[in-house]
Amino acid sequence: MKTEQPNVFGLAPMAGMTDWPMRVLCYRMGANYACSEMVSAMGLMCAKPGNMVYRHLLEVHPEETNTACQLFGRDPSVMAEATQRVTALGRFQSIDINMGCPARKVVHSGEGSALLLKPDLAYKIMEAVKNSTHLPVTVKTRLGYDEDSMNAVELGKAAQSLGLKWLCVHGRTRQQQYSGKADYAAIARIREQLTIPVIANGDVFTGSDAARILRESGCDSLMIGRGAMGNPWLFRESLAAIRGTEAQPVTLQERVDTALSHARWMVDFKGERLGVMEMRKHIGHYIGGLRGATALRRELNMAKSLDELNNLLLRLLD
Repeated sequence: MKTEQPNVFGLAPMAGMTDWPMRVLCYRMGANYACSEMVSAMGLMCAKPGNMVYRHLLEVHPEETNTACQLFGRDPSVMAEATQRVTALGRFQSIDINMGCPARKVVHSGEGSALLLKPDLAYKIMEAVKNSTHLPVTVKTRLGYDEDSMNAVELGKAAQSLGLKWLCVHGRTRQQQYSGKADYAAIARIREQLTIPVIANGDVFTGSDAARILRESGCDSLMIGRGAMGNPWLFRESLAAIRGTEAQPVTLQERVDTALSHARWMVDFKGERLGVMEMRKHIGHYIGGLRGATALRRELNMAKSLDELNNLLLRLLD
């Protein structure tokens, strides 16, 4: 490898997942960057003061050292206003523009990866955001909308000309969603045509994946998404693989203790009702593959209190 640790070794933004409790766990396991859940620029500007949804989306923990707020939208002026508002909070170290979300609702609104079909509009959005903040601005995207519009290079050149900090590329098209395999040879070709740093993203589920992807893409930086759900240790394992050292194994005790801490933070952050409800999906990932996980997951999905969650998780140690 070119370095003992990737220049950017980050937690990718994931809607409904990457709030501060998950981000802090990943920082503790070796991540040096994290991104918020995606925030609708229009929704933020229209929300009433004190709106709970946006208060949660924009909350940052004191342990976070390099966290970006990811904004999405299709109107350059609204994106500029939202950028100004986020910057004024003084909580985030950078602004990330979402030009890769493949969700149908987002795409049908002309946002996320739909912008890959409108490069002129994408440029105007990047320019508006860049001109509205003193913070570094980055972009997350895909290879293209489909096989007939593989224009991540065009997007990268526009970002490069505007002085954006980096381009993060998920190695699939929007049409692929999450099917098939991420194409790291395609990311390598994009990297070779740009001077702006390119960050590889997609299909990092093991430490060996991380090391292989950096080799195949030629990138110096990596973003981990779905593989980190219920598995913040993936950052620790990936660093070991990149450095060619032995990874510290995850014990059942560590798995349970981490899930318990995560649950407690969620309840402290969002209140017991909402915290427990949102924690169910995280715990489903924490216990995946363990003996008795299917039956336990059914019970966890009925839990309504932190005590119930704790008691069910502690059963794994019996």
